[in-house]
Amino acid sequence: MSVSIRLSRGGAKKRPYYKIVVSNSRAPRDGKYLEQVGTYNPVLAKEDENRVRLVEDRVRYWLGVGAQPTDRVARLLDKAGIKERAATVNPNKAEPGKKAKDRAEEKAEKLREAEEAAAAAAAAPAEEAPADAAAEESTEA
Repeated sequence: MSVSIRLSRGGAKKRPYYKIVVSNSRAPRDGKYLEQVGTYNPVLAKEDENRVRLVEDRVRYWLGVGAQPTDRVARLLDKAGIKERAATVNPNKAEPGKKAKDRAEEKAEKLREAEEAAAAAAAAPAEEAPADAAAEESTEA
């Protein structure tokens, strides 16, 4: 049986409150668990001491027998100084997706075409103006 240390949600709608529990990894999120080893209240301020409460010796025991913490619990354990977590780096996180890139290219192409058309329109009347004036003079005479 694989065991994980994870969050079990409680609290009202839009007012989350989590228990930090040790459970079978196949059990439902809010289902049966082996032991509650702490609580996490994200509504409280980050500097509040009651935001995260852990029973440190039980957490260390479960880590010692092979329980795997989820990513969020690993962050909490790292802040508490119980288990060090390697920092993750995702250099592509801020990069837009393929469709967004395609839309940006199409928009840039349309803008370029509009600028070229405006430049051509600005250049064409300047060249045609003297020709039009000469044509008008010849029709008047």
